[in-house]
This record gives sequence, structure tokens and C-alpha cells, in this order.
Amino acid sequence: MQAITLTQTTPLFEDKDGTIRIVGSRIPLDTLVYEFNQGATAEQIQDSFPSLSLRSIYGAIAFYLEHQAAVEEYLRHREKEAADLRRRLEGRLETTAFRASLRQRRARLTPTSRRP
Repeated sequence: MQAITLTQTTPLFEDKDGTIRIVGSRIPLDTLVYEFNQGATAEQIQDSFPSLSLRSIYGAIAFYLEHQAAVEEYLRHREKEAADLRRRLEGRLETTAFRASLRQRRARLTPTSRRP
């Protein structure tokens, strides 16, 4: 009888900006974990992301469950980075000015009262 290899390759890779993604896609692990934690099955996740194979989805879920503490820490770190970036972008002068011009345009285009 031939021995079965008990190692498994993870269907994940880390891109150059540090985002962990599903191999063969641009879908981040964050998205898959979010869907899984919302109660989605692997098949439901595949319905939302048909480019992913069930093997990749199950492999990523298995990785998450096996390394849950580390993945949760990674996700917290990503959320903090996103919040920091959002604050920096929203605080930039040109962003503030752009938002103000959009509000003014919306105010001009939105009628204050409708007449029949």
C-alpha cells in the first residue's frame, strides 16, 4: 500500500502590499472569512464568487479555523490600517474641498419643494 502524504498546500498567497488572497484570484481572505462568519456555506460563497473553486474555499476556511487567532489578529490589523487610511484621505484639503463642492451641487440640483 502506498503511503498518503499528510501535508496540504494552502490556497492562499500574500501579495506585495501584504494582503492575503485566494490563489488564482484577487479575492482577499478578509472577504471569505467575513462571509463564513456571517453563516455562509462554502457553496454559498462560491455562488457569490464563482471564480473560486470549492477546493480553494474549503482550504481557506480550514486554514482560518486552524489559525483562527492569528487570522483574527491579521484582520484587526487590516481594519486599523483601513481606518487610518480613511482618516488621512478624509482629512486632506482637496478631499474636503471636493466634498464641499459635491454638497453644493447636490443642493442646487435637489428641489426644495415639489410642485404638481
